[in-house]
Amino acid sequence: MIKKPLVSVLVHTKNSKRTIEEHLQSIKSQTYKNIEIIAVDNNSTDKTVSILKKFTKHVYNFGPERSAQRNFAAKKAKGAYLFVPDSDMVLQKDVISQCVDLVTRDKKIKAVIVPEKSIGIGFWAKCKALERSFYIGDETIEAARFFDKTIFWEMGGYDQDLTGPEDWDLPQRIRKKYKIGRIKTHAIHDEGHIGIFLLMQKKYYYAKSLSNYLKKHSLSVTGRQMIYILRPAFYRNWKKLLKNPLLTFGIIVMLSAEQCAGFCGFMFVKLGFLSSKK
Repeated sequence: MIKKPLVSVLVHTKNSKRTIEEHLQSIKSQTYKNIEIIAVDNNSTDKTVSILKKFTKHVYNFGPERSAQRNFAAKKAKGAYLFVPDSDMVLQKDVISQCVDLVTRDKKIKAVIVPEKSIGIGFWAKCKALERSFYIGDETIEAARFFDKTIFWEMGGYDQDLTGPEDWDLPQRIRKKYKIGRIKTHAIHDEGHIGIFLLMQKKYYYAKSLSNYLKKHSLSVTGRQMIYILRPAFYRNWKKLLKNPLLTFGIIVMLSAEQCAGFCGFMFVKLGFLSSKK
C-alpha cells in the first residue's frame, strides 16, 4: 500500500478569534488525514493563541506580516506539500484530498488553485460575494494555495516585501516554469460583517507594497488585476450583473471606493509620504 504524503497546513493569525476555531475544525474534519497544522501567530491580543493550542502543538509567534509568517511556518513544516489557507476560511471536507489526488496523478502540477466562495453579513458582504463569484476560473485573480514544498522553496517562498499581492506573486512565478492545476471543491471565505470603509482601509494597506509587485510582473497581467474595469470577469458575467441590479450598483460603488483607497496607498508610497516597509 502506497503511503499518503504528509501535508503541512500553514495557519497564520492575528487577532483571529472570530473565525479561527471554525477554520481549524474544518482542517481537522478533512477526509484526508495525513496532515499537520503549523500555526504562526503575530502578537494577537485576543484568545487566538489559546484556541490554536487546542488544535495543534505547533504554535509559534512571528511577524511582521503574513508573508513572513507563512515562510516561517514552511520552514517548520515536515510535509511534502504545503497548504496555505487564510484564517477566515472554512474548508469543504475534500479540499486537501482533491489537491493531493491531483498532484499525485499529474506530476507536472506543482501548485493547485482552490476556488473560493464568499459569505458574510450585510449588504456589502453580499456585494463582495457576488463580485468574487465572477472570478471562479480566472487565473489572473484566483491564487494557488497548495504547493509542492520543493518548488515553494525553489521560488523562494512568499515575497516578504509584499502584503496583499503576495497571493498573486508566488503562483505567477511558479507558472512561468511549472504547471498549476485546480480542484472543484471550495474554500468558504467568511467575510463577517463588513463595511465599505473597512474594505477601503484594507485596500489602502495592501496597496502600500504594490510598487514592489509591479516591478516584478508584466503590465498585461497586473493591469487586469489592479484596475477593476479591465477585469474580463465582469464582461463575461454581464447577464448576472443585469439580474442583480441593486447588488451591481453596490459593486460599482464598492469597487470605486476600493480603487480610490488603493490608488492613495500606492501614490503615498510612490511620492515618499509613506514607507512600503511593514
